[in-house]
Amino acid sequence: MAEMSIVDQVSHSTVRIECSLEGGKTSTGTGFFYSFKRSTDTHVPVIITNKHVIHEALTGTLVFTLTRTDGTPDYGRNHTFKVTDFASCWKPHPDDCIDLCAMPIASIIEQASEKGVKPFFTCLDSGLLPRDSEIEDLRSLEEVTMVGYPNGLWDRVNNLPIFRRGILATSFARDWNGKKEFLIDAACFPGSSGSPVMLVNLGSYRVGTTINIGSRVKLLGVLYAGPQHTVTGEVSIVDIPVVQKPISVATIPNNLGVVIKAHLIEDFDGVFK
Repeated sequence: MAEMSIVDQVSHSTVRIECSLEGGKTSTGTGFFYSFKRSTDTHVPVIITNKHVIHEALTGTLVFTLTRTDGTPDYGRNHTFKVTDFASCWKPHPDDCIDLCAMPIASIIEQASEKGVKPFFTCLDSGLLPRDSEIEDLRSLEEVTMVGYPNGLWDRVNNLPIFRRGILATSFARDWNGKKEFLIDAACFPGSSGSPVMLVNLGSYRVGTTINIGSRVKLLGVLYAGPQHTVTGEVSIVDIPVVQKPISVATIPNNLGVVIKAHLIEDFDGVFK
């Protein structure tokens, strides 16, 4: 199997989450694959997203790309998994105030394997979390990449997400307003909830005052909300919507996103034994 590029690996780390709700409504959000290492040879694969993405979902639809015999993604050939009682399949973050949840997928993969179906995906893991020395070096205005499905949009034929770029709008080393969060300046549309926010540097990147030759990928956080203001001038922080619907009072996104810091994902490690 030929080595995949960094961008290709990242593009296969997300999954579009479509939920069926009461009354025939549907919603969409973004999830991504994450792996908790148990030993050299074993790991626990999960999907990470926001709790509000799967809230009260009756059925969840996940689309996986199939794998060729040589281990590469078979673009254009997908397999759809429909998961019933979807909301109950997810484990909430141990801290109720953190809008994250995780769903183990080993059983889904095993059931697919029994039917001769081999999904292709790549898992993010703790090795992509920024180290303390790297955190202090991350400054506002650093370019970031968000991967997901804004407004539910995707390349449905090739089962690929949409990449968007922005910048760190606040210091990553400091907790924004005392919470394990930071802001990005990027367009955060409905369907983007649960998107991984990453550093994706290709060819070179800065460390302090030095330019390093090479590429770098770091998982910084998970998008979950954004400040919006109404036509009356009131500003509030609201979850990124998963359902598009008309509303009576106009709310206007101000092109900022609130992101949960990625190291909080590791709090799930004790949940899955």
